[in-house]
Amino acid sequence: MRRQLTVVGALLGALTLGAGTASAAGDPHWVETGTAYTDTLGGGQGLAARADGSLLYRGLADIPLDLRFKGWNHVGDPDIARGHTFDAYQGPDTATSKMFAVTTPAGKRYEYVHQLNPGEKLNNSFATVSPDGQWMVSGEWGEQRRLQVFPAPLLNPATSPTGGDLKEAWQITLDKPVRDIQGCDFVTDTRLLCASNDATGAFFPEPRPLLQVDLPRKVDGLPITGSVKALFALPQRSVCTGTFETEGVDYDVNSGTLRAEVIAPGVCAVATAVYSYKQATG
Repeated sequence: MRRQLTVVGALLGALTLGAGTASAAGDPHWVETGTAYTDTLGGGQGLAARADGSLLYRGLADIPLDLRFKGWNHVGDPDIARGHTFDAYQGPDTATSKMFAVTTPAGKRYEYVHQLNPGEKLNNSFATVSPDGQWMVSGEWGEQRRLQVFPAPLLNPATSPTGGDLKEAWQITLDKPVRDIQGCDFVTDTRLLCASNDATGAFFPEPRPLLQVDLPRKVDGLPITGSVKALFALPQRSVCTGTFETEGVDYDVNSGTLRAEVIAPGVCAVATAVYSYKQATG
């Protein structure tokens, strides 16, 4: 697989904290099954599994030049749905909009621009599409009690087939606050898993937790409230010391593999660790 950094990976993975991962009572038990590495510039923002099981990575080096010229200087955690790739873009601190780029299986890209609503942050950390392909969920930075819901560009007939303006449909209200969500992905119609970069312990005791958001029904573009809980702390392992950063998360429905990215501190930040998990059967 491209961007595998086996030599660097062997160094960065020299310190391990055990292979198993505990979950709160009654929650799915995710067991760590492996660690891979990708270069941070080319894959440190997020990842998504293709239908054939291969992985699409996104990093700052992946932003097309024409989008950079338009001011889109950050790409978030992507998703793949019905063979279409969904990328979340944001601009400078003065931006008044954010953009979602959708690339078809044939390689044609369409741009959907969302004008910020009053009080909405410019951050566009991720995009994830509901299993039915009709709704796209995204999120902002900092402390939040919501996730944003949009009709999924191209896949939802309410959207233009050639790009253009994209309006928010509604929101998922969270029953408790979260902070610094870097990526979310649907596991089922009514459950998302989200990677948080919050290490303060203010909302959850686990540093940089993997969060589970349970919904009472499928996302349908109408108001809905999600129940949030922390499952476990994402690994912070490196020969380098300092501040880690959680990045993208992906659940491959075909293989049942959950993956989460963590960037190590210091000079070790050249490679991003990709931790894999499987849900325990017992």
